[in-house]
Amino acid sequence: MKKIAVLTSGGDAPGMNAAIRAVVRASVYHNAEVVGVFQGYQGLVTGDFKRLHVRSVAKILGRGGTILKSARCEAFMHAEGRAQAHAHLVGHGVDGLVVIGGNGTFTGAIKLFEETGFPVMGIPGTIDNDLAGTDYTIGFDTATNTVVQAVDKIRDTADSHNRLFFVEVMGRDSGFIALQTGIATGAVAVMTPETGITIPGLDRILDQGELANKTSSIVMVSEGHPEGGAYEIARKVSEISPAYEIRITVLGHIQRGGDPSCYDRVLASKLGVAAVEALIAGKHNMMAGLVNDQVVFTPFSEAILNKTQSLEDEVRIAQILSI
Repeated sequence: MKKIAVLTSGGDAPGMNAAIRAVVRASVYHNAEVVGVFQGYQGLVTGDFKRLHVRSVAKILGRGGTILKSARCEAFMHAEGRAQAHAHLVGHGVDGLVVIGGNGTFTGAIKLFEETGFPVMGIPGTIDNDLAGTDYTIGFDTATNTVVQAVDKIRDTADSHNRLFFVEVMGRDSGFIALQTGIATGAVAVMTPETGITIPGLDRILDQGELANKTSSIVMVSEGHPEGGAYEIARKVSEISPAYEIRITVLGHIQRGGDPSCYDRVLASKLGVAAVEALIAGKHNMMAGLVNDQVVFTPFSEAILNKTQSLEDEVRIAQILSI
């Protein structure tokens, strides 16, 4: 393993730069050359490679986003595009690839390995925290802290005007962000696919809150809720109970930005080193994760299975504490 390539793909997550830094420095430490692939899989297909040195990744540990950029790549979704990407890897003398991203990123890595046998290791970089094989993904801690800070400010104005606020957070296929932040901010209800709260059920919860003399309420909404996003759910509640003074906030991409937290910086650093050392040891087609504070390696095919069943306890706790 004399030359290792690294790329970031999918939605950016705070801590991706820390992971890039760890991959570069761990590779150099183990006497391997490093090349950065720009624009994710698009860069693999077009050959957008650049050699990275120890100093190339100086002062990026605490920066949000990704210095390697990320982009959607239609070409890589087809065998011809993946063959072209493989040709560029071989042409540049690359022996192994580290990909940093989420479900889509690892699905692409599976295809590349199955079709070419090229060694790939993954690092979980997504704010959604929906990958199996790791307790937390890089970016989740920072994103939830960003949400909590925003909702704490929203609660100040909600209390001042006796309003009902619907706050929509990211999580297209899972409710990790909504449930974690709903518990942390004392939300009266958390609307995610896992909680199973319907519109009539939410209306009953709000009525109970009024009977308990709650003067304001925050409802956290995961963007992937079957009833729709915050605007759609708020409209349906308003039709049932028009007396509520409702306000809606969609936090959107603010959740992806900002400097990574201490936890995300350390997590990214641990997994970056682990991914490089795993490649050198001959592992491939796997994701490096952290479970019970121990580095573990999970096949990509298992890592991409959504771990929403692990949210059962959060669902129960959110219901208990919302009374």
